[in-house]
Amino acid sequence: MKTGRPLKPREGCPKAGGATKKMCEKTSASLLKVIALGGLGEIGLNMMVFEYEDSIVLVDCGLMFPEEEMLGVDIVIPDFSYLLARKEKVAALVLTHGHEDHIGAIPFLVREFPLPIYGTALTLALVREKLREHNLLDRVELVQIAPRQIAHIGPFAFEFIRVCHSIPDGVGLAIRTPVGVMIHSGDFKIDNTPVDGERLDIPRLGTYGEEGVLALFSDSTNVERPGYTVSEKEVGVTLRNVIREKRGRVIVAVFASNLHRIQQLIHIAREFGRKVLLSGKSMITNVRLARELGYLDFTKDDEISIQDLPFMPDSQVLMLTTGTQGEPMSALSRMAFNDHKKLKVGEGDTIILSSRFIPGNERTIQNIINHLYRNGAEVIHEQVKDIHVSGHACQEELKILINVVKPRFFVPVHGEFRHLVKHRKLAVSVGIDPANCLLMENGRVMCFSRDQVCTKDRVETGRVFVDGKGVGDIGGLVLRDRRHLSEDGLVIVSLVVDKESHEILSGPDIFSRGFIHEETKPEILYEGQCIIFENIDRQMAEAHELDCALLQEQIRRDLKRFFIRLLDRRPVIYPIVVEI
Repeated sequence: MKTGRPLKPREGCPKAGGATKKMCEKTSASLLKVIALGGLGEIGLNMMVFEYEDSIVLVDCGLMFPEEEMLGVDIVIPDFSYLLARKEKVAALVLTHGHEDHIGAIPFLVREFPLPIYGTALTLALVREKLREHNLLDRVELVQIAPRQIAHIGPFAFEFIRVCHSIPDGVGLAIRTPVGVMIHSGDFKIDNTPVDGERLDIPRLGTYGEEGVLALFSDSTNVERPGYTVSEKEVGVTLRNVIREKRGRVIVAVFASNLHRIQQLIHIAREFGRKVLLSGKSMITNVRLARELGYLDFTKDDEISIQDLPFMPDSQVLMLTTGTQGEPMSALSRMAFNDHKKLKVGEGDTIILSSRFIPGNERTIQNIINHLYRNGAEVIHEQVKDIHVSGHACQEELKILINVVKPRFFVPVHGEFRHLVKHRKLAVSVGIDPANCLLMENGRVMCFSRDQVCTKDRVETGRVFVDGKGVGDIGGLVLRDRRHLSEDGLVIVSLVVDKESHEILSGPDIFSRGFIHEETKPEILYEGQCIIFENIDRQMAEAHELDCALLQEQIRRDLKRFFIRLLDRRPVIYPIVVEI
């Protein structure tokens, strides 16, 4: 693994002159193009392109977890079409931090682009594990860069700037380009009492602000919240007070990437004489990596295994588990529904959900909470106690960043469209010229010269669905069919006829799945068979032979009308007529 070398700031970095929104009177070769392939107008899929002449550098490559209507889809990744058409230009991938919405799509990118990946120690450790699982580790070079070090890639120089976030080793980026300095905030907040002592590097950002920043790309996730983000240490105080009062087992569900909170829970367990049990694949992996890199103070004496659990008094157990969002296969979910082979929840247990309810997951999480109560446990979550804080900056912190960086152009990123709109208004409120605040969308090309910016037509972007081993083979039509099947079920008609005599050799048989129960409503399927016979008789009377393709279409049409009239349901009807 390589390490970056420090670089002295260049003299005479150009400051932006008169701003304008008209088209830049430059050739496209002299412009810096910045394009979001994901992350604008949505949460997740974060990926940006910085392109100058024959060089493209990517910033982040994240995934998005499927929305409710994406039935059966495992994950969603950005569309790489724009990059595939310029494959020879793609020079490197630079990462801001190790959350899935910033690194989760890397294995799918690496299959197409065996490029070097730049990041901090923990971020690259998480990437390495991910690539190892996909057998892709030998296709890339991982280049480790520390904060305040610089990576030189083609015409760009990327300085890593320490930020505070809900995962250690996060950075923002100061990008020296041929047209000026760009600042990419990454995900950040301002925490004056961080657990690991690593604060947002405001002095370094201020240096760039004095030197002259052409554009700031700033995280918009928490722009709707006024004031300041609560310090992570305050959550630790609340968790300590809750755990101190408990005499039974305490099970804390927490994001496996939130190592600062995990560290505080380890210290709390140590203080109150409890041993820590880790549960969940990502929890075990992340803690192992953080321990190996020195990011966690967690000794072997602090930990127990699941085999030790029967021999431990309940008052001496603190379990850290995954499943904060009610994921069906998570350890917490399996415990709630009594499906876990080795862990049972019961009277005297306290479950702490130390995370926020991500919109769309509320019903699933509440269902798990209800089942945990049925098992006799007590459940504590953010709606009843302050046991979670965000890793993203609130309004006052966002204002501070803008005032420190003092950019000529401002571009809100990382958020749904309403977040981008409100962040733009926030920038205007602190003095950024409204004409210089760009409200962008995925695929829109921003072209920067030394003192101007123009926007051009869109490039191809979108969402690619990953389902099992299939990548991109699930589209709108497939999802529509899945939705149709989930709502109204499936009816299969099977019919075998003699090719010469046109006599029926087998069937017609009607099979129902998710439509009606064949044993409780046999009369409906019997009437359906009568409709099929009527179609056969009609076709034989008119043409004296059977046209299988036409018969299939007639069966589909007439059964559809019959089911709508009788039950007001519209199942997927799949007739199979075979001649032998």
